[in-house]
Amino acid sequence: MVSVPARRAAVSYATGRGLSQRRACTLIGVSRSALGYRSRMAAKDAAVLEPMARLAGQYPRYGYRRIAIFLRREGHTMGFGRAYRLWRQARLQVPAKRRRKRAASGRPRPNAPAGANQVWSYDFVFDWCANGQRLKCLTVADEWTREGLAIEVDGRIRSSRVIEVLSRLVSERGDLQPRESFR
Repeated sequence: MVSVPARRAAVSYATGRGLSQRRACTLIGVSRSALGYRSRMAAKDAAVLEPMARLAGQYPRYGYRRIAIFLRREGHTMGFGRAYRLWRQARLQVPAKRRRKRAASGRPRPNAPAGANQVWSYDFVFDWCANGQRLKCLTVADEWTREGLAIEVDGRIRSSRVIEVLSRLVSERGDLQPRESFR
């Protein structure tokens, strides 16, 4: 379906190429009386577009409905349908809300270590052998010195084995030095 303004443009193109107006209207399917039609809506809308853009700039979080209410107060009578059409025509839109970045206040933040043997971290690393056997590696590292304290490799490592490795490290390196709590 071709719009009426597009068909009018096709008629003017055909008449420019040498066809008569009557013949061009017959071929394209436009009545001759529709050729002289000029919409008054464009002039009527032009008076509203500038105040709408001004209000949208002044109140960037308001949408077309709230702006239409402000326009009614200024004397521009219109329904929400017309306000929406003009809003889209002027390419106005409410900007998306940007989320504020906040520091998590609900969780305690751990303090950074100030010396060796204050904080140890351990993690499990997984790998596979060439024959497809799965390997599980327990790695323990000192947070201050970045030194690898222990690596235990086995097919499976249970909690008792983790406790055994940590107990051995405490007996070899001495007890962890006390430090402030997480408050």
